[in-house]
Amino acid sequence: MSLMLRASDRLEESATETLIVPSARRRGRSKVRTSSTSRPGRPSALVTAVKWVVIAVAITLALLPVLYMVGMSFKSPDDILSTRILPSRLAFENWTAAFENWPILTYLRNSFGAAIIAVLVSLLVSIPANYAMARLRAGGKQTLGLIVSAYVAPPVVAIIPLFVLVRSAGLMDSVLGLGVVEGLLLTPVAVWLLDGFFRAIPFEIDEAAQIDGCGPLRTLWSVILPLTAPGIVAVSIIVFILAYNDFLIPLLLTQSVDSQTLPVGIALMQGGREVMFGQMAAASLSGLIPIYLLALFLQKWLVGGLTQGSVK
Repeated sequence: MSLMLRASDRLEESATETLIVPSARRRGRSKVRTSSTSRPGRPSALVTAVKWVVIAVAITLALLPVLYMVGMSFKSPDDILSTRILPSRLAFENWTAAFENWPILTYLRNSFGAAIIAVLVSLLVSIPANYAMARLRAGGKQTLGLIVSAYVAPPVVAIIPLFVLVRSAGLMDSVLGLGVVEGLLLTPVAVWLLDGFFRAIPFEIDEAAQIDGCGPLRTLWSVILPLTAPGIVAVSIIVFILAYNDFLIPLLLTQSVDSQTLPVGIALMQGGREVMFGQMAAASLSGLIPIYLLALFLQKWLVGGLTQGSVK
């Protein structure tokens, strides 16, 4: 009997151990799991560090050419030839010589005039085209691709036809002719960028305008254009920068100082036996500063417009 009682006691003790030990193990595992897991939605320190390193590298790569150009604009010819990183002295004469020896302000005026005309021409063509394709369903689904494909071809292919057409129209060596050609060449870019803005507007708005008695032109002017204003501003900035920085078309269509743009004028800044790198850097910075200020003041419109056009 005593043996039987001892055996039953051992069985009861083992049963209680089997019940208690797994529960304790589960509690320990749950504690370990809760302590090892991080809060959802918060990145770890490693991910944050990698993100800031990538941002710093991107900013450095973007600013490095500009900083190099700033340093070159204050270097003497000896410092430039010696490939020094920092100038031995600040050569302010590069800036004064650039504005005294070359018509930098005339180049800037021509660049701004041609770019503004290009923006107006491209918007005058692209806005009705986008309205017809996106709102009136004209041309089919392949029309946008065909228009954009016209911009894929290099502009060198169209040099001779453009030269003949501009000369026949009497617009050779003029800012007006240059702006019109730039605007027509950049129209595919404007059409492509504006397509998302026009398609993002619900079609119920067009139906409501038709019920109120508005025709297609009145709907475009009074309803669609106010809704796509941020996108139009963003596209205008992009077209302006592309036309402002273009070199090949102004080189082809302009011959005198009264119509040459800043990129062409910088390419002509060469002396008898040497290239004036310091003056070229100063002139390049003179053309870069207005564009930088324009993008800085219109940054809200540019970023907001492009973000709005990407959401449908």
